[in-house]
Amino acid sequence: MACTLAGQTADHARNLHFQSLVFDGHVHAIDRELYHGGDIGTRKSDGMWDLPRAKEGGVKALFFSTYVPEDYYPGRLETRQALREIDLALEQIAKNSSAIELALTARDIERINQAGKIAAVLDLEGSFDLDGDLGLLRDFYKLGLRSYQLSAHNWDNNYADSCCAQHKNHGLTEHGRAFIREMNRLGMVINVSHASDEAISQALDISTDPLVATHHGLRSFNDIPRNMPDDLLKKLAAKGGVIGFQIGGDFHSRKLFEWRTAHAGKPFWDTGDIAKREAAMPLPDIDRMIAPQFPMPGADAPGDIRMTVDEWVGVVDRAIHLVGEDHVALGTDFDGGPTLPRGFRDVRDLPLITESMVRRGYSDARIRKFLGGNLLRVFAQVTRH
Repeated sequence: MACTLAGQTADHARNLHFQSLVFDGHVHAIDRELYHGGDIGTRKSDGMWDLPRAKEGGVKALFFSTYVPEDYYPGRLETRQALREIDLALEQIAKNSSAIELALTARDIERINQAGKIAAVLDLEGSFDLDGDLGLLRDFYKLGLRSYQLSAHNWDNNYADSCCAQHKNHGLTEHGRAFIREMNRLGMVINVSHASDEAISQALDISTDPLVATHHGLRSFNDIPRNMPDDLLKKLAAKGGVIGFQIGGDFHSRKLFEWRTAHAGKPFWDTGDIAKREAAMPLPDIDRMIAPQFPMPGADAPGDIRMTVDEWVGVVDRAIHLVGEDHVALGTDFDGGPTLPRGFRDVRDLPLITESMVRRGYSDARIRKFLGGNLLRVFAQVTRH
């Protein structure tokens, strides 16, 4: 009898997963291709994400994240790097037009899904300009960028503090406030993952639209600056925003975080060695230096230290109890370094999350909200379509 019930649960979860909008809020989709060549449409034997495996995992939309690492900032090469990333993203999407298509609005996502394809929303993690030039912001919008990270990853830019670098702006500068107002005017998603508590709180005060923390964790599980405290999560939710949960246990398990920190010799966000460089390196040299880290794997942690999928869902569960089911989402950070749950191979195993939620007793409606409905709602409101 127990086996029959377990089988029925698994069957229901699988059907629910593949019938739902699975909208991943953060994927490092082209880092591998930028540094090593290749095609996102080709199945890989390593890493966590490519189009064939995403299809098998039931993904129907994603924030197709381009990434400007801190290594490009000392030489002020961030604009060149951002343009290279966007150019490659558009090229790869066009090359695989039978399977994926660029989405500028929520209506686009629905249309693309109806055609049986994955919808790609261009997102930029890091900085395209450390000074926050509004003309460049408008240029990137014209290129198709619809989501942008407020801080320069784990590095302070000149208008918004990062969570994990020296705070020099007390949150946002006056220009940072103008930057947010311009993103509101354009209809761009403001992504506050990696921003400091002050910067997030001030952005929530200023923005006329909901904000999104695309790949985050809760400080109540792991007290690190990269995660969100309860009071700030409540403020994010009160504004109508959404927190996306990173798939790695490094964010959510203190035990795993401490194990990884001990083996690496520093926290995963520490960019101090980059900041100490006396001379900026030419861009080709930077490319060669950092290429081996992509696609970025998680820590090779023992199985007994890794979280289970059920434990990971428990983090989401606490957020639901705190702010409600309308403010949680999926933001895996695939190929961006998460240490995956025990038994989780890559994007193909996303249905395991749905199965865990079904076992926990979540309603189908709640699960659909988490998998993509909440993120789609905010994206529709921000882009006004």
